[in-house]
Amino acid sequence: MDLHSTYPGIPDLKRRARRRLPHFVWEYIDSGTGIETTRHRNRKALDDVRLSPSILHGELEFDTSVKFLGGTCPLPFGIAPIGMSGLVWPDAERLLAQAAAKAGIPYSLSTVASQSPEDLAPYLGETAWFQLYPPRDPDIRMDMLNRARRAGFRTLVLTADVPVASRRERQTRSGLRQPPKLTPRLLAQIAQRPAWALGMLRSGVPHMRTLDKYIDDPGDLPPTAHVGYLLRTSPDLDYVKWLRDHWDGPFVVKGILRPEDTDRLEQVGVDALWVSNHGGRQFDAAPASVEVLPAIRSTTRLPLIFDSGVEGGLDILRALSLGADFVMLGRAFLYGLAALGAKGPAHVIDILRQDLHANMGQMGLADLCQFETKC
Repeated sequence: MDLHSTYPGIPDLKRRARRRLPHFVWEYIDSGTGIETTRHRNRKALDDVRLSPSILHGELEFDTSVKFLGGTCPLPFGIAPIGMSGLVWPDAERLLAQAAAKAGIPYSLSTVASQSPEDLAPYLGETAWFQLYPPRDPDIRMDMLNRARRAGFRTLVLTADVPVASRRERQTRSGLRQPPKLTPRLLAQIAQRPAWALGMLRSGVPHMRTLDKYIDDPGDLPPTAHVGYLLRTSPDLDYVKWLRDHWDGPFVVKGILRPEDTDRLEQVGVDALWVSNHGGRQFDAAPASVEVLPAIRSTTRLPLIFDSGVEGGLDILRALSLGADFVMLGRAFLYGLAALGAKGPAHVIDILRQDLHANMGQMGLADLCQFETKC
């Protein structure tokens, strides 16, 4: 089957994913926080970014590579960290890591993923990233860094924009609790999605395997909080300094939305900043990430990573045009997994690549060097 004729865009994968997932799983991956104003703001702000077409450039051969974090990446995007992606599809983290390695793009493993660094070690490419939700205990913190390093993760990402658990109302209304419990309500939803149910029957109920060695009994947790919150602290600048001192590879801080934060992070020795509002999943009064991107770009020479609301190659070009050096996507890859299983991640990568080519052609761009700092 020609996947491009049936699923030519991310929205096509999203529609099929919704039909294949139990309602509570769909609400987990697709929801934001509050009344989802920030989610909608992300989309509107990206749509408001206009790019000018350009004519009479002749036939173009496209080069989508970018220089980033000391190397060259063949595409200007990667796979963002996704907590509990194994809930969306069995063996999700391995499938995502393998697709990223084959394409030569970064894959980010979340601290609260359903597979551990050790699980993924045989499948990682050269640009694997480990995303850290900050443990309070320095011994656990050091152990996590060592595990990630031994497994082959070369870049550390500190997520700094989750000081407390957000209240994701859609997720709560769906019946999902942490840890997941198979209530009659959830079983009824599962019974309507046989492909997902059979996959989970074979693989088992997912849980946060990285945290197994640190937590014996999670006890009772709020509906949208997970066991990671039993270990987690809200980091400060001293915490960032500690991580810089104890990680010998590229170090990224994720969750930047204010230009005022860039200077002190530069001084600490951070290698890149990640402009993100967590896809609208944390704070419903936050600005759209793309709205603040130009101002942040004007305050720093550090490489900027961008996410939040990206749905195609055109959005990637919009972010690059406003100062991003690299773009990460999360939900798009979950839609691909849920829609197509093991074939999904590679198809998402191919959709984005072809969309980049089509829109670069309209703009008269053979490569991305026109965007300052990309070459």
